[in-house]
Amino acid sequence: MAAKLIKGTEIGELILQEIISEVAHIKGKYGVVPGLVTILVGNNPASLSYVTLKIKTAHRLGFKEVQDNQPATISERDLLALIDKYNKDDSIHGILVQLPLPKQIDEKKVINAIDPDKDVDGFHPVNVGRLMIGGDEVKFPPCTPAGIQELIIRSGIETGGAEAVVVGRSNIVGKPIANMLVQKGRGADATVTVVHTKTKNLADHCRRADILIVAAGVPGLVKPEWIKPGACVIDVGVNRVGEKPSKDDPKRMVPLLKGDVDFETAREIAGHITPVPGGVGPMTITMLMKNTLKSLKCRLGVQ
Repeated sequence: MAAKLIKGTEIGELILQEIISEVAHIKGKYGVVPGLVTILVGNNPASLSYVTLKIKTAHRLGFKEVQDNQPATISERDLLALIDKYNKDDSIHGILVQLPLPKQIDEKKVINAIDPDKDVDGFHPVNVGRLMIGGDEVKFPPCTPAGIQELIIRSGIETGGAEAVVVGRSNIVGKPIANMLVQKGRGADATVTVVHTKTKNLADHCRRADILIVAAGVPGLVKPEWIKPGACVIDVGVNRVGEKPSKDDPKRMVPLLKGDVDFETAREIAGHITPVPGGVGPMTITMLMKNTLKSLKCRLGVQ
């Protein structure tokens, strides 16, 4: 029997509807809405496309959205001053600087310059520390790992006592989701193993997983024989492997995307599986919006 698809598009939409309701309630009671500023340096096509989707989503939710485009030639000093301006702006609750940045700018300095209480990406060292401590200390979990956890929870996957294997150790996905799953609480309490390029017997580790999260950036890395029958497989990989005709316009070519898991064969073995695209991807922006709303709620002192 084929695995049940975990559709990030559908689950993300449910969460967005919840956010719309909360924003309307807060606006009616307190007269304020979440404020999000997105700073885009240069005109990288991929970054521009991603930022445009963030703007569209924020407007749909009723947020105040400020799009601050800066030339690729901006100095590090001027960018840091711009961040400081938004740190001091009480109408802004979330600050996002779209990465990557030009070579003349130190990304670490930029991330560290953002007020941790407005760091809705969850990349500031203070928020990384809060995530490590866990529990009530966590303020802004990184958006992609937070989206993964929501997919697992809302799909009814039992995490308590489960063997979870995370393939990949990046600061963006692998490390934080491993830390989130090992904490106490809902969508956690798992026994977690992190595997990577130096791991021996990678396939053997994957075969033990009740929950297998793959974020390696290698198309088709995980073979079907690596998957435990009935396991939950979360494929974070979005790899461009070519082009294909658009469904809407066959004359127009669009990117052909594949995940880190051999999807078509894996779905015959797994119990639950995310598709690529349409799985983890849509959840990242959704959780960014949820973090921005949380920032405002923390400022107001409401749950």
